[in-house]
Amino acid sequence: MKSIRIVLVLLAFGLMILGTVQVKAQCAMCTTAVESNNKSGASTTKGLNNGIMYLLAAPYLAVAAVGIIWYKKYRRKNVNLNIRHEKLNMN
Repeated sequence: MKSIRIVLVLLAFGLMILGTVQVKAQCAMCTTAVESNNKSGASTTKGLNNGIMYLLAAPYLAVAAVGIIWYKKYRRKNVNLNIRHEKLNMN
């Protein structure tokens, strides 16, 4: 059962990686400025798109870093569970 979960997670991750599409995330002002520069021969379009995607990734990386720190700080190590080894009667 555990191996099926691992395979499904890897399959989903692989589909996400393979199913990516190049995006053009720009506001209206940036779009008009870049389009006018692009028509005049400047190649600032690619750099602007890369900068926007870089800024988009920053909050996700910050949340991931906080999550990793929280996980490492608050997980319990060597917890001793005192469980009785007797059969329970549920009558």
